[in-house]
Amino acid sequence: MTEHVVIVGGGTGGTVLANGLAERLGTELDDGDVRITLINDGPDHVYKPVWLYVPFGQREPEDGRRRLDELVDDDVDLRIDRVTDIDTGAQELQLRGGALSVSYDYLVLATGSTLAAERIPGLTEGGHDYYSEPGASDLREELLAFTEGELVLSVVGTPHMCPAAPLEFVFMADDWFRERGLREDIDITYTYPIQRVHGNPHIAEWAQPIMEERDIRVETFFNAEEIDPDAETITSMEGTELDYDLLVTIPPHAGVDVIEAAGLGDDGWVDVDKHTLEAEAAENVYALGDTADTGVPNAGSVAHYQAGVVGRRLASEIRGRPATATYDGKTLCFIETGMDAASFVEFDYENPPSPAPPSEKLHWSKLAYNESYWLTARGLL
Repeated sequence: MTEHVVIVGGGTGGTVLANGLAERLGTELDDGDVRITLINDGPDHVYKPVWLYVPFGQREPEDGRRRLDELVDDDVDLRIDRVTDIDTGAQELQLRGGALSVSYDYLVLATGSTLAAERIPGLTEGGHDYYSEPGASDLREELLAFTEGELVLSVVGTPHMCPAAPLEFVFMADDWFRERGLREDIDITYTYPIQRVHGNPHIAEWAQPIMEERDIRVETFFNAEEIDPDAETITSMEGTELDYDLLVTIPPHAGVDVIEAAGLGDDGWVDVDKHTLEAEAAENVYALGDTADTGVPNAGSVAHYQAGVVGRRLASEIRGRPATATYDGKTLCFIETGMDAASFVEFDYENPPSPAPPSEKLHWSKLAYNESYWLTARGLL
């Protein structure tokens, strides 16, 4: 009997997993004992960290795109389609509104995050973002035209992709405006929903003095409730109102509707065992990356490491062996602290982060990894 592994989502986690399984299960694939199918709703693989650099003119959106069929192993059946229903009882997926169905023996959900700006009144009309390709491109034009006034970076949605990116943006913006001799005419304000500047207390403790040194104003415990695009104000649930001339936000995030409809978790996130990444509500279902509700940051490195764990567990199960691989929360992250310096953190469930002193070397290390990322997607790094 042929075992069918279906992966939904062709981002970092799904692509790394598909390629890793193709290598790990090469013999079984050759013998016809295993099939691997990767389903994605578009033909491209997108490396989203590139978008941080687009507003500052350092990258183009297309630098973060490759065709999936150029990245995925030939032994993987790549299908460009949309999953519209998940029946975990029958172990079946519906595609294109029920016109087609796919059965699975093992299902891995790597569907990622979507932006839900519509949840905050006025955000779509009044705010800019760099968490989407069009948002990053539009923000580039706004930054080029911005020579004076109040720039507000508001973290509206948590959790969100790349937890360090809000800090990176204000550090880079500060440096970018200073290089142009504009910083004296531009005020920068950073808001965060809880009573520190980052969700992780160790990173917050590291970042706060840098913000003070750079004269970046901070508003913590600021949960954005409404934006008035005409008055150019942003108001929090706590009653604080801020004026802005340019508003950049991290919009609310959500998962995909079919996950909640399948009873796998709230708001499109799959409830999983944080070590095994197995779904709590269904057998033979895994989730990874943003999709997996583990309590760890939604970073690309997390999806990468989780893909390795899920790949080893699936290979063991398919071969009739106990699945022993576990995820320990490992996360790696470079943090840009300006246009030519960066820090670096590494942590897991047990060991907290301790950011490295910013340096130009770490900045170039991050840029080098961005260029070599496509080798990671192909399963070569």
